[in-house]
Amino acid sequence: MAKLRILIVDDSVVVRKILTDSLASEPDLEVSSAANGRIALAKIPQVNPDLITLDMEMPEMDGLTTLKELRKLYPKLPVIMFSTLTQRGAAATLDALAAGANDYVTKPANVGSVAIAFARIKSELIPRIKALCGAEEKVATAVTPPMPVRLAPRPVVHAMVDIVAIGVSTGGPNALSAMLPLLPRGLPVPIVIVQHMPTLFTKLLADRLAGQCQLGVSEGSPGTAIQPGQIYIAPGGSHMVVQRLGNNVLIGTNLEPPQNSCRPAVDVLFRSVTNVYGPRTLGVILTGMGNDGMRGCEQIREAGGDVIVQDEASSVVWGMPGFVARAGLARKILPLSEIAGEIVRCVNQRRQPLPMAIAS
Repeated sequence: MAKLRILIVDDSVVVRKILTDSLASEPDLEVSSAANGRIALAKIPQVNPDLITLDMEMPEMDGLTTLKELRKLYPKLPVIMFSTLTQRGAAATLDALAAGANDYVTKPANVGSVAIAFARIKSELIPRIKALCGAEEKVATAVTPPMPVRLAPRPVVHAMVDIVAIGVSTGGPNALSAMLPLLPRGLPVPIVIVQHMPTLFTKLLADRLAGQCQLGVSEGSPGTAIQPGQIYIAPGGSHMVVQRLGNNVLIGTNLEPPQNSCRPAVDVLFRSVTNVYGPRTLGVILTGMGNDGMRGCEQIREAGGDVIVQDEASSVVWGMPGFVARAGLARKILPLSEIAGEIVRCVNQRRQPLPMAIAS
């Protein structure tokens, strides 16, 4: 199998060295580098990369400007932003994702610690590179053909939906920005979401979505009583759960170990939602790498609830929804543009129907 060609764009000699050495240690990766965006744009025709990692802050041409120019010439070339774990870095990353970046990785807090930096790159950057380039799926398919997709039957006892639980990862911010604004004001159920993101990022994401949606959007806070017509996003770095207390259902958070290498984890949220709402749960899995959410969807189905997933064509990475679909847990597999409509249809059953929002 041909090697994947990776172009690293970063003005720091130290960071370029760490990234180059880490990626080049993988036998299926071939690495070249550029010191800024202007050099990178000139180098792309020579290198013909399969993917680019792009630093945010660079002289001459910063990462966001480079990305915008790159997208004019190479609209499909995968790009991973390399950003700092700061408020400014988080805001810039969300801007980059909105401008067409496929994913991001935060820089190790101390690049002077080579061992830590190598470990972070191995665990976070390399899997994203292979997922976005489809390398892991090609290898897996060559060894064992993937299981065929099997649609799940409608739940035997079709209960009224009282909560929507959503899991999403790679490509999630843009997917949520496209889907959530289509949900109408006054939706009679709450929505709880796990988007795989670190601390700082989820608060900014919630704030941005709040300005786009007809529903209220906030980062989940411990002790908050969840309300219909409100969207709660799990805070980065913590698992989010729901817990019944008397007549209220409250949000809780914890720092228990990561599950599926994730915290927050979709499985943790879905498990708690199923414990509280049982068959009245609608689970939704959107674009993302890995299989976080599959066990949670199993529990939703076992409790008599319903599950829908995003289709492969509209997903940035069909990992999370693909695992659920191939396990036969999804009743419907839909393009992103149809997910909001299906949520409203499920919620409206046995209720007074609400009109769909009209996209502007």
